[in-house]
Amino acid sequence: MSLPVRHLPVVQNWDCQGCGQCCREYQVGITEEERQRIIDQGWENEPALGGLPLFVRGGPWYSRQWQLNHKSDGSCVFLNEKGLCRIHDRFGAETKPLACRLYPFILVKAGDHLRVGVRFGCPSAAASKGRPISEHHKELLQYAAGLDRRGDLDPRKNKVPRLQVGQTADWSDVHRFVQAMQAILGNREERFERRMRKCLALAAICRQARFDKVTGGRLVEFLNLLGAGLEGEVPPHPLLVPPPSWVGRILFRQVAALYCRKDHGVDRSLISRSRLALLRAAVRFVRGRGPVPRLHARIPQTTFERAEIPAGPLSPEEEAVLERYYLIKVGSCQFFGPTQFGVPLWEGVESLGITLAVILWLARLFRDMPRPEGIILAVSIVDNNFGFNKLLGTLRQRLSHRILAQRGELERLIAWYSR
Repeated sequence: MSLPVRHLPVVQNWDCQGCGQCCREYQVGITEEERQRIIDQGWENEPALGGLPLFVRGGPWYSRQWQLNHKSDGSCVFLNEKGLCRIHDRFGAETKPLACRLYPFILVKAGDHLRVGVRFGCPSAAASKGRPISEHHKELLQYAAGLDRRGDLDPRKNKVPRLQVGQTADWSDVHRFVQAMQAILGNREERFERRMRKCLALAAICRQARFDKVTGGRLVEFLNLLGAGLEGEVPPHPLLVPPPSWVGRILFRQVAALYCRKDHGVDRSLISRSRLALLRAAVRFVRGRGPVPRLHARIPQTTFERAEIPAGPLSPEEEAVLERYYLIKVGSCQFFGPTQFGVPLWEGVESLGITLAVILWLARLFRDMPRPEGIILAVSIVDNNFGFNKLLGTLRQRLSHRILAQRGELERLIAWYSR
């Protein structure tokens, strides 16, 4: 029996709008059972597929698996000329691979239940188009059952969550930490960038504490006191925060390059086919001068210098997008643990801080489009990599994140790019 599914108290809508982007952007891994079911559907002799193989082997040499094949234009072999899935159109949604049916939802194991996350890489999710997520509850239960059958929800995989290296907590206390961050992020009486700076300050203080005996109700009291104390600790306006140092800027641009990079799909980097071009792009990001390398096809021709020009405070509409995004990331527990390269809780909070700085920086590159659209596009680009770009989970990159956090550069970067 699969775990119960809990929805978040966040106004988030979604319904497929038929854009077909997911069928063009992602490499879909399938199980042997799903592969055999598709074979049994009789697609091998389908004229519309042009004789293309239905499947290819993908992944690292030590863990290769079957994936749905893609056509020369980057789209899934089953995507038809109307932008619809041939399997879905002919046999029904329930016959598609589970990964296709589940997207853009993510079901995160959080102790004795599953929490619903949403991937903002989907344009419809980023723009909150469609029905409230709660109206998808029946389908989500089916997806949970499918994950359970595949062994993805095996209780033996439900490891005790870590707060930091060498320090663990039970799930009930982890949820108390999460609720404290949700309270901060949901406070609309102050600018969103300050809310994130407060979460980083909370994480920094909690890193210094031991929670062996401070649990349950005592932990709630501690977090309430800590939250009240942040009001005097965190500068109220970004102009009161010192600018990032040259070290912070260099490390930040290296992280930004990883979040911008797109190596497959219709928005594939215009230079990703050449390793020499990628090396040159890396050097440009380190220098931070001249044209911004187009590591993602949606990035316009612009310069690093232009990205440093203040864009002014965010509008309520733009702040609402960020609030929705981060409340879902935090509330679904998608920012730490197995869904975020196994990082501990406080390191996950710091990862969220980095993404906000990158989103605000990216939005400045999209100055020629309406700013709300630029914020949504920036969120989509970043979220396509958050928890999925394996380079972001390497020891080297995690060390870079730690240096930014220890030096206080994350708060500075967020304030700097929110001007």
